[in-house]
Amino acid sequence: MSCNYADGLSPYENKGILGVPEKFDSLEKFNKNCELLAQFIEQAKHVVVHTGAGISTSAGIPDFRGPNGVWTLEREGKRPTTNISFADALPTKTHMILKKLVECNKVQYIVSQNIDGLHLKSGLPRKYLAELHGNMFIDECNLCKRQFVRSCPVETVGKKCSGVPCAAEHVTGRPCRGRLYDGVLDWEHSLPENDLLMAEWHSSIADLSICLGTTLQIVPSGNLPIETVKYGGKLVICNLQSTKHDNKADLIINYYVDDILEKVMNILGIEIPTYSEEYNPIKRADAAIIDWTIDRRDVMQLEKIFKSKCKGVKKKRILVKSKRNSDEVTVNGVASDDKSKVIKLDVKEENGITEEIKTEANEEISTPS
Repeated sequence: MSCNYADGLSPYENKGILGVPEKFDSLEKFNKNCELLAQFIEQAKHVVVHTGAGISTSAGIPDFRGPNGVWTLEREGKRPTTNISFADALPTKTHMILKKLVECNKVQYIVSQNIDGLHLKSGLPRKYLAELHGNMFIDECNLCKRQFVRSCPVETVGKKCSGVPCAAEHVTGRPCRGRLYDGVLDWEHSLPENDLLMAEWHSSIADLSICLGTTLQIVPSGNLPIETVKYGGKLVICNLQSTKHDNKADLIINYYVDDILEKVMNILGIEIPTYSEEYNPIKRADAAIIDWTIDRRDVMQLEKIFKSKCKGVKKKRILVKSKRNSDEVTVNGVASDDKSKVIKLDVKEENGITEEIKTEANEEISTPS
């Protein structure tokens, strides 16, 4: 459960801006913007989708910073009333639509901040997924770094060792003396190197990044969609709350992500698949060892594409869009230590970005350091 996961994390004060009010587009605006999003997808050659906790709320898993989020209620000494177990949660309409869009070659990659395993359960191949903060249904070897699918969620978080021997020999034929540990990151842990590299490179070469159900507050995850903008691509944000990058977006849709993507699929004329346990590798993990490791060959192939398209290319100035006016400002590239594999899961806000959110919330919000 989200609450149990949150309880397992180390104490951390700066959890971002919490409880910002939700807002909904009018039906007319919603329909118009969905038409525009469908048009963006049809015209794009490389689409990356960035997913956050908001795509799993319809599965019964509460988010963290929404009006009824885990950390928002925590301030009041409360807990969410809806909180399904990770074991029982099933992929939402959004998860199944994203899998279908990947199969149709409409979406090239998905970057997830979620640890709930619902992308895994949907049958989305590892080749098309970066899991930046870990997965409750994955064990990882402390030596060879291979990952394996579990039949049940881990009982610990924060990369704690289970003592179970690595299963690499069953996959590669070569024994490994390592031990398995949970792959769910705590605040101080480094992001998984290959996941981060794939997420960064895909975001850089994308001509369209779509953010679903995330306020983009955690870095570096929340800054990856801006790489698309810096290289001349479009940014779409679909969320019920304001985000710190709203003023850089080409399109913002304030509505439920399930409804947004259902409308877009209808416009595109693509059938929405239903969830089937047949494609859920977790259901087979008791009887077979299932490798969930990013293929190094995919990393090397993408690196070549990234270098051919982006190396030596000057990043563009970002047009910051305001409700009052539009000013063109120069946004510095992501700092080198932000891109390294030792990035921590700190919540950091860029100067001035929270001003619009403060206005929307109509309350005093301090910027975390």
